[in-house]
Amino acid sequence: MLNLNYAYRIYPDASQEKELLEWLEICRGVYNYALAERKEWINSRKCQVNACSLHSEYIIPAHQPFPDYYKQKKALTIAKKQYPELKRVQSQVLQEVMGRLDKAFNFFWKRSFGFPRFKKYGQFRSINFPQFTENPITGYQLKLPKIEDVLINLHRPIPDGFIVKQVQIVKKASGWYAVICIQSDVKIPSAKPQGKSLGIDLGLEKFIATSLGELIARPKFFVELQSKLKWLQRKLAKKQKGSKNRLKAIQKVARLHEHIYNTRKNFHYQVAHHLCDQSNIIFAEDLNLKAMSRGMLCKHTLDAGFGVFLESLKHVAWKRDVYFEKVDANFTSQICPNCSVVTGKKELSQRVHDCSHCGFLTDRDVASAMVVEQRGLAALGLGVKLPVEEDVIGDIPKKVSRASRRSPESLIVIWGSPRYTALSS
Repeated sequence: MLNLNYAYRIYPDASQEKELLEWLEICRGVYNYALAERKEWINSRKCQVNACSLHSEYIIPAHQPFPDYYKQKKALTIAKKQYPELKRVQSQVLQEVMGRLDKAFNFFWKRSFGFPRFKKYGQFRSINFPQFTENPITGYQLKLPKIEDVLINLHRPIPDGFIVKQVQIVKKASGWYAVICIQSDVKIPSAKPQGKSLGIDLGLEKFIATSLGELIARPKFFVELQSKLKWLQRKLAKKQKGSKNRLKAIQKVARLHEHIYNTRKNFHYQVAHHLCDQSNIIFAEDLNLKAMSRGMLCKHTLDAGFGVFLESLKHVAWKRDVYFEKVDANFTSQICPNCSVVTGKKELSQRVHDCSHCGFLTDRDVASAMVVEQRGLAALGLGVKLPVEEDVIGDIPKKVSRASRRSPESLIVIWGSPRYTALSS
């Protein structure tokens, strides 16, 4: 089975948008009620048998079982008789709310932290229609149960051989979107490690350095717009609560955050496709992203989005039949890729790899990328040695000026190339 998600922009009219907003609030209330029910049951079991709280105690029978997904889903039928407004929402949509809460609890028990929280007004932004007996897309209309036909911007058609399985309606700052899950009964074999290989090194000085000597600058998505974000948030703090101007200010802040997210995502996918154009095998470092996000440069690390980029690269490599694998990231900057001699730990200010044993000179990040490629090839049994190319070797570089973010090609610099010299001057 092959499942894909396609996102489309939808344009509900005034009555449909009002209905969707009411559905979101009803689902939020159901989510909070089910969470409170589980939380009360857990708290009632914390007290010992021979002791009780001095303030209050939960009146829950000892034999009452834990309210799991199936019991809470069954209780929806009884709740609809007591609360008629629940009947306005499609039944499977409410059941999916219980499933979302159950997934949150399973994730909490698996990690042992991150207890599910209550959703306040406006935090519940999506609903899911889990089943369709027929294709809900007709022309440029998306037919949803109890919502009827909604205008959809079908900018790319559903591929032949795929059927619509689920539809998720998401409310963002820029509008409404439909994430359509399509399925096909096909099996795609995994990519085989054959052809040209490429190693990449991620960093903050340069977003990516490849084993071919390519240096891609890191756009500062959040940092460059941080002053504008502060200005909007200061204006928001001065607005009167409950006023329409405050709602407009909230919308502006949300749109700016979404713009930062979209530009970062677009850059990640463009770079991922650019790397897949160059090779058939890609190796990347298996970084400890959690530790990196807690350091002194945590804001810049989170702004770069290394984890999201690696997931995007993995997805693009899968679609384009490119083999992708992670290798050990330890000591990649302390080994010479030419002679495999350990050169020792380098300071962060030292941006050049200069081997005292063989005289190999190149950029520090490029050398790390070459070591990453060698480790990946050695793990696959395809080879452990890389030739030293003359176009990789160059003079000690000066500080590269900040490149434009308009396209990934404008951010790419080849070590030792004439363009690198021009940018450095």
